[in-house]
Amino acid sequence: MKTNGARLLESLGIPFDLIEYKVDPEDLAATTVANKIGMPAEQVFKTLLTTGGTNTYAFAVIPGDAELDFKKLARAAGMRNAEMVSLKDVQPLTGYIRGGVTVFGAKKTFPVFVDETIALFDKISVSAGTRGTQLVVTPDNYLRAARSLDAPVETADLTKAAHQPEAHA
Repeated sequence: MKTNGARLLESLGIPFDLIEYKVDPEDLAATTVANKIGMPAEQVFKTLLTTGGTNTYAFAVIPGDAELDFKKLARAAGMRNAEMVSLKDVQPLTGYIRGGVTVFGAKKTFPVFVDETIALFDKISVSAGTRGTQLVVTPDNYLRAARSLDAPVETADLTKAAHQPEAHA
């Protein structure tokens, strides 16, 4: 299935793989997607649309097993604060539904902030723009394609620290 994301990558001459999987509308978690496509959750990046206030939006692209740290995103994006865009606004702003959001081919172009861990992998997976389809690309090619959208693209530490179990003396 050709998606807007796949078409954009093709137009840039960027190699990619498309992986389709069966969608459970009750479980759209990136960790579930990772299991279905056979990749570690930290290599399956989820794309979140955030807002810093009226008409201020940014995409946050983070590992599937991580949680977005809104303070870190706000700092990276130069916003006073950041929060998730309400679910009812995601489709009007991006053209995509929850579980299928990608920076590629979105209705509007917003700054893109990608978690710095992207550099740790030889390949990553992101939504192709529809539930049930993932794009697999190299991190460099993902960033190159994102930069082709004429929006700022930066990598930064965007996730909450993993919970460390307490040490017992």
